[in-house]
Amino acid sequence: MKTYMAKPAEVDRKWYVIDAANQTLGRLSSEVASILRGKHKPTYTPHVDTGDFVIIINAEKIRLTGDKLNQKKYRYHTGYPGGLKETDYRTLLQKKPEKAIEIAVKGMLPHTRLGNQMITKLKVYRGTEHPHQAQKPEIRELRG
Repeated sequence: MKTYMAKPAEVDRKWYVIDAANQTLGRLSSEVASILRGKHKPTYTPHVDTGDFVIIINAEKIRLTGDKLNQKKYRYHTGYPGGLKETDYRTLLQKKPEKAIEIAVKGMLPHTRLGNQMITKLKVYRGTEHPHQAQKPEIRELRG
């Protein structure tokens, strides 16, 4: 018996809507990363993007456990000398809650060109409205 290897042309993609209200950031991110990779499908192939599209709504209602709002930092470098920028997650969640979810999910995907391709299938929105009704997304409940 041969092992099945999916081909990029054979991949059937679905759209899922996930409500982030009162979800923990890390648990939500790991579930979403698994869906984006396609690990929930029997046709999962590690070197092919077999994942589905994910729409996350209510990003501003995500929560962090413990004192991570004050202690956890988001750091990036502008590319200029002395250009290290740092902000705590309380400020990040107030200004750009979509960015916090995207950073968490991207860190759980492969750090390759394949991972860059997978992260483009993630759509995050602050409120309950999203412009993807034409794709007929299914509502997906998270485990746990």
